[in-house]
Amino acid sequence: AAAFHLLANAISGPTSARAANPRPPARRPKPGCNPHTPSPITPPLPLSQMLLCFRPLTPLFSPSDPCPDAPVAELHDLFCKKLQQCCVMFDFLDCVADLKGKEIKRAALNELVESVATSRGVLIEPLYPEAIKMISVNIFRTLPPSENPEFDPEEDEPTLEASWPHLQLVYEFFLRFLESLDFQPSMAKRYVDQKFVLQLLELFDSEDPREREYLKTILHRVYGKLLGLRAYIRKQINNIFLRFIYETEHFNGVAELLEILGSIINGFALPLKSEHKQFLVRVLIPLHTARSLSIFHAQLAYCVVQFMEKDATVTEYIIRGLLKYWPKTCTQKEVMFLGEIEEILDVIEPSQFIRIQEPLFKQIAACISSPHFQVAERALYFWNNEYILSLIEENCRVILPLVFATLYRVSKEHWNQTIVSLIYNVLKTFMEMNSKLFDDLTASYKVEKQKELKRERERTELWRGLEEHQERRMQMLTDAARNQRNLQERGERGDLPAPSSPQAAHSDQLELKSGGTPSYSSGAAESAT
Repeated sequence: AAAFHLLANAISGPTSARAANPRPPARRPKPGCNPHTPSPITPPLPLSQMLLCFRPLTPLFSPSDPCPDAPVAELHDLFCKKLQQCCVMFDFLDCVADLKGKEIKRAALNELVESVATSRGVLIEPLYPEAIKMISVNIFRTLPPSENPEFDPEEDEPTLEASWPHLQLVYEFFLRFLESLDFQPSMAKRYVDQKFVLQLLELFDSEDPREREYLKTILHRVYGKLLGLRAYIRKQINNIFLRFIYETEHFNGVAELLEILGSIINGFALPLKSEHKQFLVRVLIPLHTARSLSIFHAQLAYCVVQFMEKDATVTEYIIRGLLKYWPKTCTQKEVMFLGEIEEILDVIEPSQFIRIQEPLFKQIAACISSPHFQVAERALYFWNNEYILSLIEENCRVILPLVFATLYRVSKEHWNQTIVSLIYNVLKTFMEMNSKLFDDLTASYKVEKQKELKRERERTELWRGLEEHQERRMQMLTDAARNQRNLQERGERGDLPAPSSPQAAHSDQLELKSGGTPSYSSGAAESAT
């Protein structure tokens, strides 16, 4: 009752004024007259007529005086009219336009929020369509294109919503509306339908993080209270992610949607449906390929880990999917992948670890040998995790041969002394785990190293022989070409004698072709001299 009185304080006139100026009966507009045009009456109009006098573009709000003794039925009527009053929109791009009207609407929204939050019996069935209409009119809009086409969420400041003073209160009202003890899902589902939810999801692309935060909480409440919309919400989120991955590569609300999904996945019933497993494999894992992964990676990793905790059999799909999309050139993403792998290994079942240990530690070995010290450092930190270390110790005979050669080589060659120190610690840990295997691998590594050096020497000698052979061949071709030119010059001067016989000429030609020098008789030689 106190809340209704509070609402009436801002809407109704004073008791004395009402007694002095009784409310006239509602009159129909004259034919040909616009019902939204204010009547040229000098005294102020009662609220019931004032609401009919608004024009959408030129609202004429007017605050009212308190009415503490209004009956409940009248308060419901006033609440409904207040909702209708708040459907009038203002232009916030013009900071000085309609300041009085903006302030009155803000006060009205505050009253609605307080009434819904603190009162019982406010939300009756006739108010549901009016409340949803007021919410829809205020929040659903075409989002403007980004002012910066190359907007980087990590570097650039987002564009904030100009109408936030009103928009925030509308979102707050919607949230209190959903959380009210009087809220009836059976009534709300007639108005909060699939079209409404689809428009709500489209707003997640807003650049304003304040709006996305409200949308996240509201969508979560809708998912929890309106059970018939759950499958539709999951399907539309799936579509948004697929469009983001394969088409636009831009959507501002990915992190917020993933945060909602984290709590949704946590509530999945066991065993997991094939629909949910397909969502993991076809949507969540490919999301790791996004260029803007750093913005939502924490939420994405949480969703992946939630799937693993729900059903351990999806572990192999997750690990092999991450290895498939492992970054090759972006070290920042590689560090994030390693962090996610560690989160997965923290909750992995030993039976599942055995299935993925070989491909996984081959990739970890490749990361250890990375020249980028942050990648190598992040991979070596796995040995600081007690649970992962216990898994490695149980499977030491499989894992140590996979990483030993890399560890030994990088310990001798890496430029960063911190990495070298970490590798020495890892080698020491392996030696304590299984000293015999460690010694065997050390000996075999040295033997293999000697064989490799021998192969390298043989390869070097082979190349040297090939180069020398090529040099000799090039020299012979050069000599042959020079001799050919000399013969042509002599023939042009007439100094070259004719061969004594066809057989001699033929032998000279053969000798020229073979790169040799033709032999002449002594007389011919003297003549040539």
